[in-house]
Amino acid sequence: MFLWVAAFLLIPISLTVIRLLLGPTAPDRLVAMDNLSTLVMLAMITIGFAFSEVIYIDVAIVYALLSFVATLFVAKYIGRGTF
Repeated sequence: MFLWVAAFLLIPISLTVIRLLLGPTAPDRLVAMDNLSTLVMLAMITIGFAFSEVIYIDVAIVYALLSFVATLFVAKYIGRGTF
């Protein structure tokens, strides 16, 4: 069942990638990047449950932390007005 959920997550991931590539402004792309990292983290956790592997969940936690920090840095860079 978890693999079906992971496969279903490909739909919002693909829509988010389209938004990331076609976003008209930098803040739109930043939100899409943050959304994409959340969806990838959710897919990693789902795959970890499906295969009963704890390492996927550990990697998802580290990925979430790095994604949060990267989003903060990019938002600060965008906030300065220098693109």
